[in-house]
Amino acid sequence: MPKIRILIVDDHAILRDGIRTLLERQVNIQVVGEAANGREAVSLVGELRPDLVLMDIAMPEMNGLEATQKIKELYPHTRVLILTQHDNREFITPLLQAGASGYILKKSGGRELISAIQEVYEQGAFLEPTITRQLLDDYSQFGLASHTPMKRLTRREQEVLRLLISGKSNKEIAYELMISPKTVSVHRSKIMSKLDVHNIFELLHAVSRYHLLELEKTIDLFDDKNQN
Repeated sequence: MPKIRILIVDDHAILRDGIRTLLERQVNIQVVGEAANGREAVSLVGELRPDLVLMDIAMPEMNGLEATQKIKELYPHTRVLILTQHDNREFITPLLQAGASGYILKKSGGRELISAIQEVYEQGAFLEPTITRQLLDDYSQFGLASHTPMKRLTRREQEVLRLLISGKSNKEIAYELMISPKTVSVHRSKIMSKLDVHNIFELLHAVSRYHLLELEKTIDLFDDKNQN
């Protein structure tokens, strides 16, 4: 099994050391480098070609937002997972729009960080339940569209969609619905195509904007997951 090659980007050396120690304990993760600012990060991505960049936001010379934009522009296949102490809406949305594949808070535990890295590497996206709830709250303000794309989805696709936006991986959805992960992937692709979205963040936007699911039930799913 290939290792996930990671570049750690943070202006605090002691934090980089701690993250490196944590990640290098994992048999499927390899830390290929470290950067102390965004400008250095962009250069190292070009040199090292990591699978994933673990990116801080507030840094000298070039911040995490600018670095993420540049990395996605130059190396679109490299995924960026934001690791920061900020959980404000004003920080979240611009980073996702810049191309970040996920967002996790520094107060999260080591297990949560490892899980987020694996989710971004395998599925292409990760959001903490609390952050997803904020995004759904924001997107709900767009109002009801003139038509409901939900009608285009089969009953099974609706089940997969509900579980997908609750933060479950393909494997978890497959286990819950008693189908294969490959079948989940097929349903996921069809859902994206029918709703004309290209990633999990656009999907969350569509779910709220078109009222595809009842918002309160969706939030309950996140709350239940957070408590378990």
